[in-house]
Amino acid sequence: MRKILVSIAILGAFMTGCKTSTKSNDTKKLTIALEPKSNSIVTGTAIFTEKDGKVTFEANISGLTPGVHAIHIHEKSDCSAADGSSAGGHWNPTFQNHGKWGSDSYHKGDIGNFTADANGNGKITLVTDEWCIGCGDEKKDILGKGLIVHEEQDDFTSQPAGNAGARVACSAIIK
Repeated sequence: MRKILVSIAILGAFMTGCKTSTKSNDTKKLTIALEPKSNSIVTGTAIFTEKDGKVTFEANISGLTPGVHAIHIHEKSDCSAADGSSAGGHWNPTFQNHGKWGSDSYHKGDIGNFTADANGNGKITLVTDEWCIGCGDEKKDILGKGLIVHEEQDDFTSQPAGNAGARVACSAIIK
């Protein structure tokens, strides 16, 4: 009887350990490829990783003109138009004015600006609890949206989109 109880205790401890391990593996990851738009040569990848209620966004982009560029999440996962206009406007499920991420007023898609080096390569990272990947919450879920890289920088004040110029790359945020 004692052996059985010890075996049950060990099995229980093992099962509890497995549950904890499974929980720590609740990571969602989505990698998307940016395609050139507006006669550009801009390409790149973006990775969205959701873990513990936060999404980490990392983009690596090449083929840009050196300098500052804007990147935003747009309403639609449609990159069919040559100029990227099929992606619609900025994703704005909370109906706020356009602005700088984290300020008093901004769209959930207002990621911000990043700098391309002399070779036209740029990187940007953002970590937020205001997004999710496939959670179904229309105010947080980025699935079904589009990612747009702009030719110029976002001025964070012009409405409705920051006067960031042409859409030089696009990707659908889909699985």
